[in-house]
Amino acid sequence: MPEVDATVAPGRGRVGPFTLSVSSEMVFLDLPVAERVRRLTALDVQVEIWDWTRHDIDALDRLRDEGAVYSSMTGYVSGGLVDPDAAEDLLATAARSVDVAKRLGIPRLNLHGTGLDPHGLPVVPVDIVTGPMWVAAAQTLERVARLGEQHDVTFVLENLNTAVDHPGVPFARADDCLRLVQAVNSPHLRLMLDFYHAQIGEGNLIELCRRALPWIGEIQVADVPGRCEPGTGEIAYPMVATALQDMGYTGTIGLEGFASGDPDEAVRSFRKAFTI
Repeated sequence: MPEVDATVAPGRGRVGPFTLSVSSEMVFLDLPVAERVRRLTALDVQVEIWDWTRHDIDALDRLRDEGAVYSSMTGYVSGGLVDPDAAEDLLATAARSVDVAKRLGIPRLNLHGTGLDPHGLPVVPVDIVTGPMWVAAAQTLERVARLGEQHDVTFVLENLNTAVDHPGVPFARADDCLRLVQAVNSPHLRLMLDFYHAQIGEGNLIELCRRALPWIGEIQVADVPGRCEPGTGEIAYPMVATALQDMGYTGTIGLEGFASGDPDEAVRSFRKAFTI
């Protein structure tokens, strides 16, 4: 493994107009999480983590001295957007998550339409999202945004797909998440636009991105089918990358996908797809 040059950490993952990040939860799965972070840092990408309660935060913090930069993490432990008790739980665990994010220097905290179990299924499945549910979700997210403003972090609401990975999740479509983010209208609540989920649920990715551009906090990618690195499926990611550059997107793009084979090669393929 190449040595890590910690002096480049402030620009970690920068490739042209984009900053690249990779989920440590989905690559180098035969290694402990700390070693995954080291490997990704050596490949000059930032690192995403999920549920911080499953990690040794002290160890992750020490890795920052080795040059690791964390891009995003799950921004709650339990709870949901609609039911009053679940909303209170989400807010309480979001506040705890903010403390961890600030310690690790993480700028974006990820949310979903409801709490997910270890298999990605909704803790409380929803068949039909009613009007009052939309109102309650927007009100909860307004409180989340105020929490983000208080602590100078950004919460990002991620779209999911219900056809393959997350059946029964409310507010799953990118269009649903975008509408909620627009309704709250705060710089501390943005859209985590996941192209893998959007391709399965909606398609038309470039036009979707143009419409959502002012509200995007980060973009996540993986190919379809299979949820592996770009080049393994049907999405023409080099064309998507060019379109993103043309429309002026200069934010983070995160690989939230598995490696189809060698993880180092998967990260390199991801980098190649977004090198313009």
